[in-house]
Amino acid sequence: MDLVRGVRYRKKAALKDLLIPKKKGSPKGEREGMDNGDLTEEDEQPLSPAARLFHQPHFNCYIIAIMGCCKKFDVNVVKGGLEVTLIRHPRFSSIQVLDDRTYGKWVRTKVVLENHVIVPDLDPNMESPDKFVEDYASDLTKTSLDFSKPLWDFHILNVKTKEAESTAIFRIHHSLGDGTSLISLLLACTRRSSDPNLLPTIPGGKMELRKRSGFLPFLARVWAVFRLVWNTMVDVLLFIATFLFLKDTETPLKGVEGVEFHPKRFVHWTLSLDDFKMVKSGMNSTINDVMLGVTSAGLTRYLNRRYDNNKAGNNGKHNLPENIRLRATLLVNIRSAPGIHALADMMEKDNADAKWGNWVGYVLLPFSLVKQDDPLDYVRKAKAITDRKKHSYESLLTFASGSGVVNFLGIKAVAHLSHRVFSNTTMSFSNVVGPMEEISFYGHPMAYVAPSVYGHPHALTIHFQSYMDKVKMVLAVDESAIPDPYQLCEDLADSLRLIKNAVLARK
Repeated sequence: MDLVRGVRYRKKAALKDLLIPKKKGSPKGEREGMDNGDLTEEDEQPLSPAARLFHQPHFNCYIIAIMGCCKKFDVNVVKGGLEVTLIRHPRFSSIQVLDDRTYGKWVRTKVVLENHVIVPDLDPNMESPDKFVEDYASDLTKTSLDFSKPLWDFHILNVKTKEAESTAIFRIHHSLGDGTSLISLLLACTRRSSDPNLLPTIPGGKMELRKRSGFLPFLARVWAVFRLVWNTMVDVLLFIATFLFLKDTETPLKGVEGVEFHPKRFVHWTLSLDDFKMVKSGMNSTINDVMLGVTSAGLTRYLNRRYDNNKAGNNGKHNLPENIRLRATLLVNIRSAPGIHALADMMEKDNADAKWGNWVGYVLLPFSLVKQDDPLDYVRKAKAITDRKKHSYESLLTFASGSGVVNFLGIKAVAHLSHRVFSNTTMSFSNVVGPMEEISFYGHPMAYVAPSVYGHPHALTIHFQSYMDKVKMVLAVDESAIPDPYQLCEDLADSLRLIKNAVLARK
């Protein structure tokens, strides 16, 4: 499939013609350009295999970030901020072109902000602003970006909702980078509301490893290596089996063939970060373990209701089939994500020193969908799964295998492999750590950030995004499979409450 749809550039001259600025009076919608002669070999970078993968028909993926603001957006201020930050990033100021000699190139171009910042004229007295914003985001999944321009747009909806005075929707094609890098870049465009000169504080740190001598520590290291090799072998074999024949159980959560082409609806729900921290401390686990445990418990509650065939309440009845196989597919960035300080410095100095790209591997994450008498068992099982996944090179091996398939069989073979793996699993899952304090986007204090993704063959994607003392739970759903996404949100929220109460009852 051509990377620029319907257009193939066969000669270098044609590529240079693309970059000549529009003539005065040229029709609206022509391609963005730059001054003739500005094109240099340094401006051209080849598309990575992952970038090309995200242009394949069944994997045409987009990242979307819904941002609530505590005041109305000043459009001119936002444009001024984008000019001195985001459009200095090479990927956000480049088009993707294809010629006969390469697999595709990034080519720097002049960005015309009016083509990317969309501000619809809205009725401030509309009947249901929240429903309008939700429908607006869903409608974006029915359209594609113009491949003759840098592949992103920014929609400003100056209408008051329950959680914000206004909303912005940032849509970015996945070929520009992986989700973690793109969210980091978005945060690099923000500053602390308390001090506009400071970048946000993102929690995290490296674990200090202490080497000890002696026979027992030596045996422990040998066991750790054996465990790493064994887990990796098992995970790779399961990955191969998933590609070949191993399918998840057909549940109401599983999308039908062609689900990647269906419109998606994005709903989000606010949870307390302190609740996650309390369970984490009480269970001697991580917040990620708790999120996975809550997800497992919430999916169990939701499916138990769906299998009850809409009877009058389930009354705690166990309606789930036995031995449900339900797995989530995670795309893992296999090299360190660029920090927001490095990205801010890169945009300020207009250089590409910070690491960037779509270097992603796969991790298949199983969920235990069994009604548990003790809600804490969901977290215990989640912790056991994540502890095992931490001692596996599954993501590295799947990335390497994808690169090998590209080299020998081409990008279409990788697209087929990826589509098979996603189609044989049920959902996508991710979580991202956000700022600890309130941030402002070009002087606009943010109420929340709700990122997600669409264009992949899953009917359900669950994403957790922390911000200050809250966690946004964001669901992207195909409504033909999940017609009641807010019920699923409520089941997930109730599961966190039950798990928290069970921890408190033990004290």
